[in-house]
Amino acid sequence: MQLAIFDLDNTLIGGDSDHAWGEFLVQREQVDGERFREANDRFYRDYQRGELDIFAYLEFALEPLAQLSRGQLDNLQREFMEEVVSEIWLPRAEELIGRHRRDGHHIMIITATNRFVVAPIAERLGVDTLLATEPEELDGLFTGRVAGEPCYRSGKVLRLHQWLAHNPGYSAAEKWFYSDSINDLPLLQEVEHPVAVDPDARLRAEAEVRGWPVISLREAE
Repeated sequence: MQLAIFDLDNTLIGGDSDHAWGEFLVQREQVDGERFREANDRFYRDYQRGELDIFAYLEFALEPLAQLSRGQLDNLQREFMEEVVSEIWLPRAEELIGRHRRDGHHIMIITATNRFVVAPIAERLGVDTLLATEPEELDGLFTGRVAGEPCYRSGKVLRLHQWLAHNPGYSAAEKWFYSDSINDLPLLQEVEHPVAVDPDARLRAEAEVRGWPVISLREAE
């Protein structure tokens, strides 16, 4: 079976769920408003430039998970899906996943965003496997720390290799990887079929030099 691997943010959905979750917490007054928004925006700009300190960002982004109860988090997560994610949903992304599924491919999302935020999105998309940054849990509660290797840049390559080691039937399979971001260049270079999706300027330039396909999943191309 072959592997169809997808980045999530700005690839399968028309926005960044990690940044949007932070903004959602500000709007719901669950965090220190302007201070949190300023940091959330600053980290996002760093990410867009390919300069994000992933550990500094995760220390910031995972803190609210440790400060809110699971009941509060579950309610917020449900409202986030209904009010925010639904507005950036891309039907053409579902169609692309469907084409790979009809071809018998194993569908995987691999994302730097933490599992708490993205698990409901992956479930709605019906993917087979989700590899995400893992927030640490202790006795059923989030600690505010990251568990294991963040699923970011070369960490995506490492996490995929770890998954393949536990799923050896896929090691020799042809692999597609769809992404919008220059941050995913390490994994794009690893697969047989790299595809740039609504790419940022740096990835678009890289794709043109390398002859990679460039596609759009937005409603208006």
